[in-house]
This record gives sequence, structure tokens and C-alpha cells, in this order.
Amino acid sequence: MRKSFFIFSLACLTICSFAQEKSSESFHADSSLVHASVSLCVADAETGEITIDYNSGISLTPASVMKVITSAAALELLGPDYTFKTTLGYTGSLNKRTGKLKGNIIILGGGDPSLGSKYFGDHYRNFLPGWVEEISKLGIKKITGRVISDDSYYDFLPVPAKWLWEDVGNYYGAGAYGISVFDNTYEIHFKTLSDSIPPAIKDIIPGECRSELSDYLVASGTTSDGYVFTAPYSTSGWLSGNIPANQDDFVLKASITDPPLLLAKILNAKIKAGGIKISGIPTTIRLEKNYSADNFVPITQTSSPRLAEIIEVQNKESVNLFAEHLIKELGKKFKNNGSTASGAEVIIEFLKNSGLDTNGMFIEDGSGLSSLDAINTKELVRMLLYMRNKGKYFPEFYSSFPDAGKEGTLKNYFKDALFDSRLKAKSGSMTRVRSFAGYFTTLSGKKMVFSIIINNFSGPSKKIISEIEENLRELISNN
Repeated sequence: MRKSFFIFSLACLTICSFAQEKSSESFHADSSLVHASVSLCVADAETGEITIDYNSGISLTPASVMKVITSAAALELLGPDYTFKTTLGYTGSLNKRTGKLKGNIIILGGGDPSLGSKYFGDHYRNFLPGWVEEISKLGIKKITGRVISDDSYYDFLPVPAKWLWEDVGNYYGAGAYGISVFDNTYEIHFKTLSDSIPPAIKDIIPGECRSELSDYLVASGTTSDGYVFTAPYSTSGWLSGNIPANQDDFVLKASITDPPLLLAKILNAKIKAGGIKISGIPTTIRLEKNYSADNFVPITQTSSPRLAEIIEVQNKESVNLFAEHLIKELGKKFKNNGSTASGAEVIIEFLKNSGLDTNGMFIEDGSGLSSLDAINTKELVRMLLYMRNKGKYFPEFYSSFPDAGKEGTLKNYFKDALFDSRLKAKSGSMTRVRSFAGYFTTLSGKKMVFSIIINNFSGPSKKIISEIEENLRELISNN
């Protein structure tokens, strides 16, 4: 077997301190990991016995493997059939004879993470034209008020405080709002010419997201490290970095800075396009200080897909937005506080009640995007065991993990035929962090649970992943 950092893990089966010491020497022979922190835990899924243990108690940054914990808590506490509701209604008085509404059209948010999501196109279809149709059915022909988004369901801190500024303006750093829509993502389209010529913005989709963006991008080479720098609720920002040259239509995906306001604007435009007059300018309750929800009359309600379906997309595609909604939803339901901090308290309580030791666990968000999240592989494996052997909704939990080499974030990894139908795992990645956690079945039929977290490696991540694949192959083959 080639020298690999996992040589130490196989030696751990002897539970001998000398073997641990010698195997650690083999681990440090890998130059990529000389300064890295590595934590590994493998357990028998049937008995719960830990068969391989290396640094399993140290706290490390998990990246998107954090979603496994958020998913478990949400499924067990809310149930797989849980749904989110967005309600359209109005306030004021409606004269049915004249069709005049002296009041406002209200979009009442219910924390739906997937409203209008590209992942659930068949579920939502054309929900906005449907809303306009329901307004028309009431005989409304003129509105003297405005469209107002009521996004007070969660707090007004959509982005966790411990996220990097580099991430927040980009699609994967979209915040969780009381009303989120279209994955809180918009597109900036560019036409780029030859190297070093500033790229020109061709279009912004949807157009209502257009804002003051200072463009410091440079067209260069064939790869992209372009970033969008904006903050929640901001109306300006800037673009920086490099994007590929000689592209007729290159797209940067950015986070919508005010999804509740965007939805109000789009609905307002569609109401007008439907032949209904409306006098006021669309807004949100965050901006409209005189808003009152008294005498709210519901018109129609839009429900999300089942929680199990949302979590399946979240874990297979590693959608940060969905996980950030789930942590806030846990805070809302069990602490009456739709904040990330309250949701983290609920998750910690869930883990403790499941028999886990939460000392050394630090939960700053639901998705793992914060570099200050920290968990350890031993307790993560214990949680995976709990879900398999004691959890109420293990089938839904298990099905949310990508199949090796076939789907989601594992589509391009573990493609060896040996892994086919034997490995399901959640991956995690950020700068100098790679992690995996999940379930595998050995050639002899043993069911196993594992977690590996590596922080601060040097060199290409491809090499680290290749080592993990090689040694998981050994574990599957030789146990």
C-alpha cells in the first residue's frame, strides 16, 4: 500500500500506543499533511463499536458536513412532512361593487427556503401569476395602497455574523430572510474580450436586482475567481477578481440583497401587467414604519415541498441557504425566536438529548460556511449511529446523502465501481478544509459509519481527496 495518512488509521485497530506512534510517523510522511489537523472515526453501525479512532475528540472546522447535524435536528424535531407557508392577503377595506381596495396587498412570509427555487420548479410552477389571478378573482381593479412584504417571521440579521465578507455577496453566501425567493440568487451576465480589458455587464437577471456595482473585474485566462461584494439590504457594492477572457456570455451568480423587497417589486409589476391599477411603491415592513397587520384578510397560501424533500436537495447539492433557514426555523418553533443563535441552542439541546457530548462543539450557522464552526468526528459518528439505530426518520435522513460517484457533490468522486451502492456520504469543502461523513458497506457485508475532517492541509485538494478515496477503498475491501 502506498504511503498515506490513513496508514495510521488501520494500525489503530491494534489499540497499541506504539502502533499509534509509528503510524503517526507514516501520516507525517505525507508532505501535504505535515502541518494539518486530521480527525477520523469509524464505527460498526450495528454494534456502535468504534473500530478506528484517530484524534476523534479534537474540534475541527467541518465545512458543509455541518449540514448533517442541522438535517438530523430538523427531521427529528419538525418531522419529514413539515412545510412552510407563504400567505398572500390584504389589509384595509374592499368595495366589491367598485373593485377598489383602500389598503395594501400583503405578502406574509413563513420562512420558506425554497419559494420559487430552481430545484422545485415543478412544485411552484408560476406561483406569481397564480397570486395575481387570485387577486383578480376577488374583483379587485384598483389598489390605493401598495404591495408590502412582511418578512418579520425571522429576525432581520439574514447572514450569520461569523461569515467571511468574501462569501456574503455571492450566491452560496445568500442570507436567510423571513421571505426568501428564487434561491436568493441573481445573475450578472458579462461579455469579455481579450486579456486585461475590463468586462462589460450585458444584463442582470432579474432586472429588479440591478444596483450600483463598481466594476473592478479583469478579464484574464480561462478560469474564474470573480467575487461580488455586497451586504444584506444594501443597494451598492463592487465586483472584484478575474473572470475568463473571450466569453460572449459569462455569468456570475450573486446573492439578492433584499429578497422580500424584490418579491414585492415583481408582484407589483405583475399586478399592473394584469390590468389592476396600484398607486403605491412596493416596500417591506422593515422599511415601512407605519405598517399594521390589523384586519389582515388572507387571499391564498403557497406551501413548500415537504421538509424531507428540501433536506434531500440541501444535502445532495449542498445548498447553504436551505440549511440557514432550517436553523432559524428551529429557533422560531422551539424558542419563539427566528435567529441563528436560537436555532443553534435548539440543535445543541437535541444533540445532548440524543446522548452526545457537546463539549467542544461550536455552532455558528446551519450550513458550515462559517470557518468558526467546530465539531469532532467521534460525536458526529455517534450522531450518525443515533439516527440509524434510534432516530424516527432514518430513511429520509439516509436518502439525503449523495450516492458515491453518481449524484450531487459526490458525482465526480468515488467513481470506482467498488463504491457503487456501498457508500453514501456528505462532503464538505472550503479553503484548506475537506471533510466527509456517512455510511458504507464492506465487501463482507458489514455496515459501517465514518467521519473524516482535515483542516489546514497544503497543496492541492485533489490529492487529499484521492488519498481519502484510496483508503476508504481499503476499508471497504478488507473489513
